[in-house]
Amino acid sequence: MMVLAYFTFGTLSVLCLILQYWAHRTRRNVTVGNNPQFIKFQRGYFAVYLVAMFADWLQGPYLYKLYSYYGFHEQQIAVLYVFGFASSVIFGAWTPIAADQFGRKKLCIFFTVAYSLSCLLKLSRSYGILLIGRLVGGLATSVLFTAFEAWYIHEHLETHDFPKEWIPITFQRASMWNGILAVLAGVTTNIVSEWIGLGPVAPYMMAVPFLIFVGVIISTHWNENYSMHKVKFGRLCYDGLRDIVTNRRIFMIGAIEALFESVVYIVIFLWTPILEQGKPSLGIIFSCFMVCILIGQAIFQILTSKGVTVIRILLFVVILSLISILTCVYSTHPRTRHLNASLVAFLVFQFCVGLYFPAMSVLRMRVIPDAHRYSIMNWFRVPLNLISCAVLMLLHEDVFLHGNHLIFVVCVGLLSLMLLATFRFIRIPLTQEETDEELGGSTKLLLEADHIHNIF
Repeated sequence: MMVLAYFTFGTLSVLCLILQYWAHRTRRNVTVGNNPQFIKFQRGYFAVYLVAMFADWLQGPYLYKLYSYYGFHEQQIAVLYVFGFASSVIFGAWTPIAADQFGRKKLCIFFTVAYSLSCLLKLSRSYGILLIGRLVGGLATSVLFTAFEAWYIHEHLETHDFPKEWIPITFQRASMWNGILAVLAGVTTNIVSEWIGLGPVAPYMMAVPFLIFVGVIISTHWNENYSMHKVKFGRLCYDGLRDIVTNRRIFMIGAIEALFESVVYIVIFLWTPILEQGKPSLGIIFSCFMVCILIGQAIFQILTSKGVTVIRILLFVVILSLISILTCVYSTHPRTRHLNASLVAFLVFQFCVGLYFPAMSVLRMRVIPDAHRYSIMNWFRVPLNLISCAVLMLLHEDVFLHGNHLIFVVCVGLLSLMLLATFRFIRIPLTQEETDEELGGSTKLLLEADHIHNIF
């Protein structure tokens, strides 16, 4: 499998470069000219944000391997993952409000401290300390995915008074470099953990200097900024829940998101124990996954530029995902184990992830009202994490021990429900605004939809 992994990585990388170049040619970017102030401000933000993201990507490939190296069983590791997912849900609802009220710069500095602590706690073999580390890590990542972008948007509009239309350009470029850094992080962790032989804890120790660098730059070069208005958390949650209950299209978007992304989280947990039996290079496998996601993004851009509707892309995603997970059901059965088939299925699924996230981002922008977007998105995360955590906790049951193929059977059921939800969503009439966007397209939506985060 190691030879197959390296060959696959090389082949997919070449294909990714070709498709990304093709996709780049189809983009209709807003012209910014050679505005030196904007370019300087943008590069300053990238110097901080992308380094922070690289530190985050370094922690993806060897998480399960680290816990296994410490001697914990699969069901114990599942609990650690559940703690991380639950932490991101709980703190994810709090961090945007905290950033607005206490200061986004302060919260970004807090991120570097919390994430460094989370990395250092992984040096311990104590199960309790590792649980605390997962909670702290979930808090840190929720800050990373909210406070940094909020700080940039405020500085872009209020401090520098740049046009609002330039914001998606920054996020598009950040997404491109983010994908490159994700691939590089997989290769880097493979080198330090396996080639040099420093073990699975090495990537976490490597992330700490990058986080310290980010903290120093933020402290010395960033301005503090706050929200212009106070947010009533209770009212915000109520309005978001009301919109979900009363608007069928918003409800179905939430159902589709919860069903698919719960499968994504389950696959994130299962890929290491399944493929590890073939003794692959986990960092290279991780890089292959990231390349597949980038290929999916490029294909999405190409298809939409040729007039393919987003909902058709979503239908293709769920059908191809079903095929890949059905393959995993077969390839992980104790009597028919086939590691290479599992690897191919995982790669196909990650390609679907690359298509899914920009497609879902466009649909959310079209369906969810801007005024309640924050609270609605937080409500969506509740069933998503409940489903993924419940399925992972099934690993505690005796019937599921060493039976990951049964977990994939559950995933097939979830994707089947997603397929039904997608058909139901299609049958609900569009509003006039959605119809106009569907027919005419929207450059703004496509630019913003490109912005992705670390799902590992």
